[in-house]
Amino acid sequence: MTGLSFIHRFKPASESERPPLLLLHGTGGNEDDLLPLGRMLSPNSAHVSPRGKVLEGGMPRFFRRLADGVFDEDDVSCRAHELADFIAEAREAYGLAAPVAVGFSNGANIAAAVLQLRPQALSGAVLIRAMVPLQEPPSVDLAEKPVLILSGAYDPVVPADNAKRLASLLRSAGAAVQHQMLPAGHGLSQADAGLAKAWIQGL
Repeated sequence: MTGLSFIHRFKPASESERPPLLLLHGTGGNEDDLLPLGRMLSPNSAHVSPRGKVLEGGMPRFFRRLADGVFDEDDVSCRAHELADFIAEAREAYGLAAPVAVGFSNGANIAAAVLQLRPQALSGAVLIRAMVPLQEPPSVDLAEKPVLILSGAYDPVVPADNAKRLASLLRSAGAAVQHQMLPAGHGLSQADAGLAKAWIQGL
């Protein structure tokens, strides 16, 4: 769907009390990639799934990187504000409450950056295979905002210490962080889906 500032998919809610989900794909994904995951996690929620605007070798992403694991932090900040503005547009257009972000890899990283820069845009986040997006984030009050971080013990992309530092940064800002290390690599697993579903149902 077009008409807003990001190409995206939208699925209306069938139960208005369920929190809307903002689905954020990984590198090379698009607005369709995480729709099946959204249906699995919370089928009665509204789903908003935008396509990242940055292209890397023709593959959509949500922000630029300089090398594997090395982010262009100026672009991260710019793109996080851009995504937060889109969230506000989508909320107005579709009559939504602040969504829970469900992000994978690059999508999880931009969701973490939105939490650190525009925390009011999200009501919570599921961050799957996330890294620290901003080495020195600004001071922010996340005020018990719920965050689930799912990391892979055998992830060749995200070092375990980096994922732990992200959890620590968000906790120190006041977020209610649950961080779990799974026996998995970088890819999405059934364990991720099961844990994220239970966590979202508990909101």
